[in-house]
Amino acid sequence: MDIAKIHSLFLDCKSVSIDTRKIESNSLFVAIRGDRFDANTFAVEALEKGASYVIIDNESYYVDERTILVEDSLATLQELAKFHRRYLNLPIIALTGSNGKTTTKELIHVVLSKKYRTKATVGNLNNHIGVPLTLLSFNAETEIGIVEMGANHKREIEFLCEIATPNYGYITNFGKAHLEGFGGVAGVIEGKSEMYNYLSQNDKTVFVNVEDSIQVEKTKNLMSFSFGVNRDNAEVCITSVKANPFVEIGYSDVLISSHLIGLYNANNLNVAITIGKYFEVDDLSIKEALECYIPENNRSQLLTKGTNQIILDAYNANPSSMAVAIENFLQLESANKIMILGDMFELGAESTKEHQEVVDSLLNEKAVQCFFIGAAFYLSKVANPQFYFYESFDSFSTDLKMITIENSTILIKGSRGMALERVLDYLSY
Repeated sequence: MDIAKIHSLFLDCKSVSIDTRKIESNSLFVAIRGDRFDANTFAVEALEKGASYVIIDNESYYVDERTILVEDSLATLQELAKFHRRYLNLPIIALTGSNGKTTTKELIHVVLSKKYRTKATVGNLNNHIGVPLTLLSFNAETEIGIVEMGANHKREIEFLCEIATPNYGYITNFGKAHLEGFGGVAGVIEGKSEMYNYLSQNDKTVFVNVEDSIQVEKTKNLMSFSFGVNRDNAEVCITSVKANPFVEIGYSDVLISSHLIGLYNANNLNVAITIGKYFEVDDLSIKEALECYIPENNRSQLLTKGTNQIILDAYNANPSSMAVAIENFLQLESANKIMILGDMFELGAESTKEHQEVVDSLLNEKAVQCFFIGAAFYLSKVANPQFYFYESFDSFSTDLKMITIENSTILIKGSRGMALERVLDYLSY
């Protein structure tokens, strides 16, 4: 069956699914093989749960005429998404970067939704499976699509751009993330810049932060729309930025008081303002959208627990995001500061050096008590009366049960695999 016919069947369905636990009535189920399972085995279950059609790539699990047998289910999902994107022919904004992708995506979404019927990547479905699922969630009523793209190796952003064919693009930054897969910071820059290559080759538009020299250099020959703080050479001039702890942005006599913590979120807000201006969303609507946005899912959340104020930023961490989170925390005007920092993953050969640099950067901060958790931080152990090192979360939690923490401001930051939000269970109400 060719992709056009599969697409016509897809249009008759309400949704597409790759997980029978989340299947809806009148959906299209795509059976994708994983490292530990073969979803072809769930074809019958998907039909029993209400799927109208199932796509499989193992003929042993053929059921009846509702079964679409293909050579490769994943490749078919990607081709279907590519076909659907061209069928809809709507403007698509793509974004990638080392830090801040998901927050930036959500901010752009709330701003553009003030004027347009906008759909965006749900959560962080930003890989070779998530991007196709995002594209297939767009429909004839969608006026603008926003697609987040993640990568931990070269050529991934290039591949995702070929599927999504974006009209616009933005790279949040080039940082020390996924160094193991990219082979270093130079590899990160090359890999993320694959989005610029696509936009350049197809005469599309890029949004640029003129304060980022790499962005400026990489996009000097592209069609662009830019922003900067007190920069006359930018299309959108941000006139003021401050954070204590929430970020406030000033531009065009408008003051936006956000619910985002830390100066590292300023550019995420700035580009949302910029894209809103590009698509002619009025200033009042931009202000309302950004002031009403409240972060969730352990991303820069400010929580109160008993007498403690907690900055929970436990969704992910890499050397770049860790550095700016620490820098922001140190400049807060509060007493009794505590940092609970967890290991940063996927750093490969750079892991020991990067964890040691975090520890060393705090050696002279006498007013901050630091708890370092995880095997990598434990290898960076140094003698300091303000430092405490734990090889695992379990060993840390054992001590935490016996510690009373009150009247403190606490930063919790670590990679997703550390699940440091568990700390909240041990803090007094």
